Amino acid sequence: MIPLSQLPLEKARSVRVVLTDIDDTITTEGMLTASAYTALENLQRAGFLVIPVTGRPAGWCDHIARMWPVDAIVGENGAFYFRYDRERKTMNQHFWATADELKSNRARLDAIEKEVLASVPGSALASDQAFRLADLAIDFCEDVPPLPESEVDRIVAIFERHGAQAKVSSIHVNGWFGDYNKLSMAKRLLADVFGMGWDEAKRSVIYAGDSPNDEPMFAAFPLSVGVANVHAFEHRLKNKPAYIAKGHSGDGFAEMAGLLLAAKG
Repeated sequence: MIPLSQLPLEKARSVRVVLTDIDDTITTEGMLTASAYTALENLQRAGFLVIPVTGRPAGWCDHIARMWPVDAIVGENGAFYFRYDRERKTMNQHFWATADELKSNRARLDAIEKEVLASVPGSALASDQAFRLADLAIDFCEDVPPLPESEVDRIVAIFERHGAQAKVSSIHVNGWFGDYNKLSMAKRLLADVFGMGWDEAKRSVIYAGDSPNDEPMFAAFPLSVGVANVHAFEHRLKNKPAYIAKGHSGDGFAEMAGLLLAAKG
């Protein structure tokens, strides 16, 4: 991973779209700091498309799409994208699965939930689970004492034994049924809403993240940035970000934003 300060100016100037994880990338220890939020606002005011790509739930994503300085959001690790039309005051929603598929998948996830909570002491449903539509989030360190990495791996194994996908974030194990992830829905959003083909996206998108569920994005985008706390998950990443910020969490995101804004001039 190359220090972010060494990102060539011509590459920074090529960026038009900022895709970013939220937890421990924009937020710091669970808090949205003023500097990180200001960085989001400054990017959007400067003309960048700003799109969070998060594991957080539909209920939160509705709020973020409406009230944050963002152009759209991908949620639940790629289960959907939301875009709020501020002129028409309407929320545009696009889901990977049909309503019937979501209902069927929920019953299967309920069975996994029971097995995980019975088999992995100290694990818990994520506090935001009530606001989710497509996935199951198991908390291993957000609102519970941190579990050993071996127990996190046990949670992943239970999801996979049931045929579900499972991704580890900095706070949760998220599992779902469906052939999608952060990258597949981000590509669909860029194409459907912003008319951006894949070749163009690879030239003009930068992605910021911090954990294993960001790995598809790190692998896909030549301009990918890890905030400094990605080092904690480095051993779990086959595909690492191309660049690494000096700052942790929201400070690292603000560092990246400042570099892009300076390059734009």
